[in-house]
Amino acid sequence: MGFTVAVIGATDNVGREILQTLAERKFPADSVVALGTDRAVGHEVSYGEDEVLKVQDAARFDFSTIDIAFSSSDPKLAALHSPRAATSGCVVIDMSGHYATDPEIPLVVPEVNGAALAGYKQRYIVANPGAGAIQLALALKPLHDRFTVRRAVVATYQAVSGAGKEAMDELFTQTRAIFVNDPVAKSVLPKQIAFNVIPHIDRNLDDGYTHEEWRLNVETRKILDPKIKVTATCVRVPVFIGDSAAVTIETEEAITAEDALEVLRAAPGLSVLDQRAGEGYITPVEVAGENPVFVSRIREDITVENGLAFWSVADNLRKGAALNAVQIAEILASDYLEE
Repeated sequence: MGFTVAVIGATDNVGREILQTLAERKFPADSVVALGTDRAVGHEVSYGEDEVLKVQDAARFDFSTIDIAFSSSDPKLAALHSPRAATSGCVVIDMSGHYATDPEIPLVVPEVNGAALAGYKQRYIVANPGAGAIQLALALKPLHDRFTVRRAVVATYQAVSGAGKEAMDELFTQTRAIFVNDPVAKSVLPKQIAFNVIPHIDRNLDDGYTHEEWRLNVETRKILDPKIKVTATCVRVPVFIGDSAAVTIETEEAITAEDALEVLRAAPGLSVLDQRAGEGYITPVEVAGENPVFVSRIREDITVENGLAFWSVADNLRKGAALNAVQIAEILASDYLEE
């Protein structure tokens, strides 16, 4: 006997990736249910190589039959259904960010703070961090354990898939329009994304930061250490899949590039490619479909004492979303839930 699983928002980018990841990793599920809005009901989604699931209406679904539910990355959909599912007795892994800052709800990257899952029973909800926080926390964890990170300055270069399928379509249609000399239309992103970059993700806050930048700060500190100071600039770039980040840190202890390489190479969930040569680094086009967070261009920051700079890339739909959530489910299944 295995577990019963539901995926709320099964037709969106992350929902489809969750279904694929569950099948790839052979999660012990007796049954998997695809759920969505009334507009998605009846649509079909793939589960594994051979199985096709028909989307059911999340609003009418009885979650008391489900052990683990993955809740949509759409905040409105998640806010509507996550509490209802949790009160029905299933454990919800929420992808929306809606519960990320709630002190009663664990915010988990398994390789970094997997022990925090022990608190899931308080609300029967576990929050899956945003892609940027997952990527940053995985890279900072081994460095913080060894050298104590005091401050991180981060610039993210985020793929359009993070804004949904419509944003991916907009990049494609704008690029095609430019090549055939048609007018360039925009409806999803705030400015033209084809052959451009947009330093604006999510809504603006009163202090000049965006919500995405605030979220990266708050989530990284909750996952890793509230004493770390984090400042971020989040940029949308014309890439379909794969988020990148340029990171500079300051540490309490003396740090060298060689020491950093040693600890990063030994860290779970990371892959280091740093050859200091023409192609000795990683780029987004190379990480699509890959599970690790990749780290390259590790070097000392000569402008500060105990400083280090590096480049990080990850598939934002894999480890940045679906894989992390499935890894949470795997720990819940093996350590906390009974089949």
